[in-house]
Amino acid sequence: MIRRILDWGGSLGLAALAAGVALPFVWPGQAHYRGFLLVAGALLVVASLLARIEDYRGLLGRRTTRYGVNAAVMILLVLGVTGLVQALAAQHSWRYDLTENKRFSLSPQTIQLLRTLPTDVSAIGFFRSDQPGKRVAEDLFKQYARYASADRFTWRVVDPDREPALARRYGIEAYGTVVLETKTKSEKILDAEEEKLTNGLVKVTREGKRVVYVVQGHGEHELTNSDRPGFSEAKAALERTNYTVKPLTLAREGKIAADAAVVILAGPRTELLQPEFDALDVYIGRGGKVLLMVDPFQSEGLRKYLAKYGFVLDNDLVVESNPIGRLFGIGPEVPIVQQYGAHAITREMSGVSTLFPLTRSLSAAAPMPKGVSWDSLARTSEQSWGETNREELQRGVAKPDPADPKGPLTVAAVATKDKARIVVYGTSNLAANQFLNLQGNRDFFLNTVSWLAEEEDQISIRPKDARQTPVLLNANQAQLVFLLPVIVVPGLVLAGSVVAVVRRRGMQ
Repeated sequence: MIRRILDWGGSLGLAALAAGVALPFVWPGQAHYRGFLLVAGALLVVASLLARIEDYRGLLGRRTTRYGVNAAVMILLVLGVTGLVQALAAQHSWRYDLTENKRFSLSPQTIQLLRTLPTDVSAIGFFRSDQPGKRVAEDLFKQYARYASADRFTWRVVDPDREPALARRYGIEAYGTVVLETKTKSEKILDAEEEKLTNGLVKVTREGKRVVYVVQGHGEHELTNSDRPGFSEAKAALERTNYTVKPLTLAREGKIAADAAVVILAGPRTELLQPEFDALDVYIGRGGKVLLMVDPFQSEGLRKYLAKYGFVLDNDLVVESNPIGRLFGIGPEVPIVQQYGAHAITREMSGVSTLFPLTRSLSAAAPMPKGVSWDSLARTSEQSWGETNREELQRGVAKPDPADPKGPLTVAAVATKDKARIVVYGTSNLAANQFLNLQGNRDFFLNTVSWLAEEEDQISIRPKDARQTPVLLNANQAQLVFLLPVIVVPGLVLAGSVVAVVRRRGMQ
C-alpha cells in the first residue's frame, strides 16, 4: 500500500517539476511559487525511487544497464557543467577580440565619450525582423549601453513595417536607419557602424559647432581636391567630428574671424605677405589656436616668423635608415614615428605608429622667448638623421654627414603663450589624402585639432574601418592546403585502421 502511494507520489512529483518549469511562461503572476514546486517535485521523485531501491539492484547488476547508467551520468555531468558555464557567463560577461584591428570592440574614443555623456541619449534602430544587419546593430547597441555612464544610453530595435506610425514620425525612408535622440536634438544615421554612431553621439551631445579655417592662396593643399595630395579626406574627417571647415583667403580678408576655433596653414609653397603675418599675430595675441605645417626647404618667411614662438625649423629632410620602414614598403624619406611626448595630444598614442612623409626636423629656440612653453610631440628613431645636402637628395645618394642633425629628431611640437596654442608639423603630407588614413595619422591630426579647439575629451584613438585580410596563396601553398585535409590526413587514418586490424588478428 505504501509503495503504491509512493508510486503515485513519483508521478505527482514529475507533474510538479513540469509545472515549476512552465509556470513563469504560462502564469507569470504566480512565478514566485516556482521554487516550491521544483523542490516538492524533486523530493517526491526521490522518495518514489528510494521505495523501489531493491528492485533496481538486480537491474543495476547487468552489464548493459551499467553502461547505460554511465552514459547517463556523463550526459548529466556535461549538461551540468554547460549550465554552470552559462550561469557564470550570464552573471559575468567577458569578451576578447582576436581580430587584427579589433573590429568587434569599441574604440577608446567611443568608450571615453560614453563614460562622459552629458545628457541622456536614446537610440532607435529601424530594422526588419529578418534583416541581416539587425543582430550586428543590436550587439553594437549592447556594447554602447554597457559603457555608458549612469545608464544614459538606452536603445531599442523596431520593425518599421509593424510600427509605421513611429517610422513616419522620424521620417524613416530606408531599412537599417538609426535615430539618436536627446531632449533637444536628433540625428539620423543610415548605417549602424561604430564611427558613424559615435560621430552622431558627438553631434547630439555637443552644443553648436566649432569653426576651423584653412588658409588658402599660397599653394597649400586644397580642401576640395580628392586626389592624393588633396585635403578632402581631412575636411571630411573634421566635419564628421562636428567641426565646420571653411577656406580662408587671408590676403583678401585681412583678418581672422572672431568665430575661428582653429586656423590651419597646410604647407604653403609661396611666402605669406607681411599683413598676413600681422593678422596671425593679432589672432594669436587674443588667445588664438593655430596649426602650421611647414614642408622641408620651403617658407623661409615662416621659419623666421615662428622663431618668436620658440620654434626652430631646421633646413633639412629627415631620412630614416631603420629597416622597419622597408617591411611596410615605405622608403627612407617617410619616417615611422613611435616616440611621443607626454602631452594631451599624444596621451593615447602609445603603441601606435604615425608616418611623417617628407618632413623636416624642429627644435626649441635657445633661449626660449619670454612667456612661451614648448614641448616635443613626436620624435623619429635613433637611426634617422636630417639631410641638409639638397644636391645629394636630388641624386638619391643621401648619407649622414658629421654636420647633419642626428636622431631622434622632433618632427612635431607644440608651444603655448598665455591662452594661445600653436602646433607645428615638419610636413603637410601627414594630413594629405595619400597618408591621412595610414597607421595613426588620422588620430594624430584630429587629436591636434581637438586640443587646439580646447575639446580635450575628443582626444583618443578613433574607430577603425573594418577591413578584411585575405590569405593569398601561391600554387605550391594552394596544393598543400588541398592535399593535407583531402589526401594525407584521411590516408593516415586509413593506414592506422589497417594496422590495428592486422595486429588484432595476429594476436588471435
